[in-house]
Amino acid sequence: MPLYEYLCNSCGRTFEAFQNFGEAPLAICDRCGGAVKRLISAPAVQFKGSGWYVSDYGRSGSSSKTPEAEKPAGGAKEAPSSGDVPPAPPKKDS
Repeated sequence: MPLYEYLCNSCGRTFEAFQNFGEAPLAICDRCGGAVKRLISAPAVQFKGSGWYVSDYGRSGSSSKTPEAEKPAGGAKEAPSSGDVPPAPPKKDS
């Protein structure tokens, strides 16, 4: 259940109320009977750790490279190293 914050226009009291998403907002102060309005408050989000998913949890080890940083730029394929090149087929005499 979300927690909403309200301000009474008559007595100036600020209070909080737990309400379902489908409930109508409160209209009257429960102490003085004055009109209230819902306040916009900061969300309760906390970011912990030194970075984001890829650098904190994505892989084991101390490397902070992202998978995108390991790929060559522009979508070009990496040239194979000399050990990965298969031998050329023999030439046929015509």
